[in-house]
Amino acid sequence: MSLIKPTTQALIPCIDYYCALCRAKGQSENTVISKQAALSLFNTWAVKHGVTTVDRVNTELLDNYQQYLNHYRKPLNGEPLCRATIRYRLTAVKVMMRILFIKGVLATNATEHFELPKNGRRLPKPILSEPDVDKVLQQTEHYGAMGVRDRAIMETYYAAGIRRFELQSLHIDDVDFEQYKLRVNQGKGFKDRYVPIAKSACFWIYRYLKEVRGTLVNEHSGKTLFIANNGKPFRVAQLSELVAKYIKRAGVRKQGACNQYRHAAATHMVDNGADIRHVQAFLGHADLSTTQVYVHVSLVKLQEVYNNTHPAAQR
Repeated sequence: MSLIKPTTQALIPCIDYYCALCRAKGQSENTVISKQAALSLFNTWAVKHGVTTVDRVNTELLDNYQQYLNHYRKPLNGEPLCRATIRYRLTAVKVMMRILFIKGVLATNATEHFELPKNGRRLPKPILSEPDVDKVLQQTEHYGAMGVRDRAIMETYYAAGIRRFELQSLHIDDVDFEQYKLRVNQGKGFKDRYVPIAKSACFWIYRYLKEVRGTLVNEHSGKTLFIANNGKPFRVAQLSELVAKYIKRAGVRKQGACNQYRHAAATHMVDNGADIRHVQAFLGHADLSTTQVYVHVSLVKLQEVYNNTHPAAQR
């Protein structure tokens, strides 16, 4: 996509130009696609309200757009948009307007003083307990060789607490079986990091490599650690389906898939006394406030104090 400044202030060419700038800055394709989707939704709404150019986007228009988002209900279930989604869609427009002003597409930035809604703090959905994790992992025993691979995948998720796309990108030589650590390449923010990984996870990865991976390998496999039945690297959606299948089979009535293991790993570490900054480094969070949500999820210490001090708990 060209980086030539648009000769028109029409919304669509300006959105395309801004997204091209984001790619040129090295933002991930997933990030750019998310921004473009949010801006396309705004464009659709704006056109319906007679606004087709960026010079007519101002604070008053964003106030009206925010009101629309607050009242919007999803067609499938009638639920409202969450606060984070509303904030993200408004942020996408506000940031684009600022960049267009900086690049000289706009003479003024009429959205500069628009106040974004507060995000609030959402806790993760109910997470897997330690017995839940064991119960889910045991379900792989019913699936033979593929069960060995799937057990290795879920052991890695839980032991290393990595993201879905980070697991998808692992190579065979990223696993250090001597020092029990895992190299995560180009994680969120294009950052590499090492994380510790449990011996039990290394055992299952080693077993998978020795017994299973060789039966699946083909010209599409490369050095990818975990490969699907067709020999190709897993797609992220396939990984979610895989984990969700085992959670359901275990009879665990908790929603989620891959992130269940990441949330569980962090919460169980906090439960067992881990320093929050160590958990931050483990998860690869840039901001400590992102990690602190697990302090609020972990009720082990609070439960102990409550049981020892609250009169109602001592009756």
